[in-house]
Amino acid sequence: MSVTIAAPPECVYAYAANPANLPAWVPSFCLSVAEVDGKWIVQSPDGPVVFSFAPRNDFAVLDHQVTLATGETFNNPMRVIANGGGSEVLFTLFQTEGMTDVAFAADAAQVRSDLETLRRILEGSG
Repeated sequence: MSVTIAAPPECVYAYAANPANLPAWVPSFCLSVAEVDGKWIVQSPDGPVVFSFAPRNDFAVLDHQVTLATGETFNNPMRVIANGGGSEVLFTLFQTEGMTDVAFAADAAQVRSDLETLRRILEGSG
């Protein structure tokens, strides 16, 4: 899924790649975030998780891992690409084994909402 943002890719990437900004644009998942011993710990509705982005890069790759307290890790591909004078943010959501279609649809709706929140913030209307 994707969202078009009327902002340069460099600005979108810089904002989205900063874990400290997660509570602003992903409030359903990130209630708060703190850097502890070099790791970003997100307080989620289901408890603390470790959140890590791909290292900063020139390709605006925002792939990230979410590791639950159980040790289970989810990989989330995400990119920012140029789209005319603005940007396109792409997020790939996978339906994991055992996930119902209803749960997947709910996750997809939440990701769409989060991407729209990111758009509103970066376009100055959120």
